Amino acid sequence: MLLFQKGDERAFEELVRRHGRGILNLVYRYLGDAAAAEDAAQEVFVKVYRARKRYRPEARFSTWLYRIAVNHCLNAIRARRTQPSGTPPEDELVEGRGGTPVDAAMRREDLRREVKEAVDSLPEHQRMAVILARYHEMSYAEIAEAMKLSVEAVKSLLFRAKENLRLRLARYARDPGC
Repeated sequence: MLLFQKGDERAFEELVRRHGRGILNLVYRYLGDAAAAEDAAQEVFVKVYRARKRYRPEARFSTWLYRIAVNHCLNAIRARRTQPSGTPPEDELVEGRGGTPVDAAMRREDLRREVKEAVDSLPEHQRMAVILARYHEMSYAEIAEAMKLSVEAVKSLLFRAKENLRLRLARYARDPGC
């Protein structure tokens, strides 16, 4: 980033090459739409490009970059103001243990869908903390820096998120076939 800040355009291309996939994964997990994620990831790098003169290496570059992506996602969600559709009707879910591999595969797919919907239904800050912790394997300190929160606030967000997910997904914990 420091090379890019000094005018080396190839350094920016290298930043996109190194970090593009991680940012795309983050925004996709947060927004849940591949096309919106592609656009959002590009917009994040446009913001980085425009902010090059203001960049100060006070933290790791990746932390600064993720902070930009987190803020972009939160703003995108606020702008959309649409809620996930919720859980599917009870009769659409495959309950109990089936005897065939197809039944087991259907239960796993139902569980994946339910987990995604449960994460999507979390309040936006809880959702972002879960995504950064679970899918990007960031530490509490890294999440705190990326979200501009204290480490204690991150721990609290993740605790509340886990409780919300536990309650929403409780019936799957009782089904050993999943």
